[in-house]
Order: sequence, then structure tokens, then C-alpha cells
Amino acid sequence: MGKQGDERIGVVAALVRSAFLVNAVYAESAREHGLTAQQGQLLCVLMARPYGMGELGATLGLAKSSLTGLVDRTERNGLVRREPDPEDLRAVRVALTRRGAALAEGFYAETCRRVDALPARLDDAERETLAALLGRVVMDNAVPEVFGEPDTR
Repeated sequence: MGKQGDERIGVVAALVRSAFLVNAVYAESAREHGLTAQQGQLLCVLMARPYGMGELGATLGLAKSSLTGLVDRTERNGLVRREPDPEDLRAVRVALTRRGAALAEGFYAETCRRVDALPARLDDAERETLAALLGRVVMDNAVPEVFGEPDTR
């Protein structure tokens, strides 16, 4: 295990520590927007389109009871709504309200700005290399899109 302050760290420590770094930025941005980190994730996922509860649970990696509680709390805050699923009348989809969409846009933009600033000391070529390598790790492990590319929103 490397000592604190060493210039080089291994891939495991680098990935774990970078996950903590991004999670801390995400949580801080969420707090400043009056959200929990999980509510921020929910809103970002729903920016693309409404989701059914099963699909939403799989995307967010939440058990049914945890997802129901998250959606209930976010719905009480007026940020999401449940609507009938046009393909399955027994099911519901979760969609952003107007207020939720506006909050999601602001939260998303600010979080992107903060995360983009993390590798500020890297030059353009290093940023491209970092993106390519992390992108391969994400794609190889079939990580769901809980936060989309800023250029596609």
C-alpha cells in the first residue's frame, strides 16, 4: 500500500479514491440544490425520459422498497410524478414534473461543471486518454447511464 503523498498510486486505489472524489462532489452539489445524492441521481436518470419502476430500480441499483421510498419522497417534494404506463395499465412510470425538470437541469449543469474541473491539471491529450480508459472500464462492466454525457443533454 502506498504512503499518503506518494505521486503514484495503483489502479485499485486510484479507482476507489476517484469514486469517493466524484461522490463527494455529487453529494455537495445535490445538497446545494436541496436534494439528496440519490434524488439527484433519480432526477438525472429521468431527464432522458420517464422510466417504469422496475427499469428504474435496475438502473439505480435499488431494491423495490428503497426505490419506492425514494420516489415517494421526491414526489412529495413536487419533483416527480407517477403516471400510467401506456403499454401496461397495471404499471406506472415515473416522470419529472416541470419543477423537477428545471431543478434537474440546474443540478446537472452545476455537477458537470464541478466534475469537469476535477482533472483541471491534465492537458487535452491526457483528458482524452483518461476519458477513453474510464469509458472502456464503464462499458466493459455495463454500467447503466445514470449520468449522461453533457453534450447530449
